[in-house]
Amino acid sequence: MKNEALRQLYIDELKDLYHAETQLVKALPKMAKASSSVELAARFEEHLNQTKGHLERLEQIFELLEESPKGRKCLGMEGLLKEGAEIMGEDYNDEVLDAALIGAAQRVEHYEIAGYGTVRTYADLLVEQDQAELLAETLKEEKETDAKLTELAQDINLEAAKGGQPEKGEPGKIQTKEKRKPSRAA
Repeated sequence: MKNEALRQLYIDELKDLYHAETQLVKALPKMAKASSSVELAARFEEHLNQTKGHLERLEQIFELLEESPKGRKCLGMEGLLKEGAEIMGEDYNDEVLDAALIGAAQRVEHYEIAGYGTVRTYADLLVEQDQAELLAETLKEEKETDAKLTELAQDINLEAAKGGQPEKGEPGKIQTKEKRKPSRAA
């Protein structure tokens, strides 16, 4: 059967996304905790709740396919999250750390947007309309999250630009890890 190879690719990609989302559920609380911006922390918490919903949708799809979501490791997400963890360990002041966290989060979002767009297309080609609709819903949420991060970045990046430089005649106030609350480190 011609579609059997595409079906297997579809299942493999869904398993990859499932593992990616599972990793993200563990990382988002750390990112929320590391951010100094109340709005940014709220976005991370909001996305954590969405991500749990994404996992539920993927589980629905695996039930429809009579397949297990386990068995594939998402190295792409693992790498993106490792980079994010490294950012949280840097000696950035609060505003610059928040800007860096947004950048890391948007790289994750773009990875997810690419993944969900791909599997939604496969579901369409395999005439799995119910699954395609579930995937389209998640894709829409990922794009909305990216747009919200972009909007938030406008203010946070401006604050980072100001916060990273001392005012005229005022010494710089770059905060080091030692001065940060211990709970901020990842």
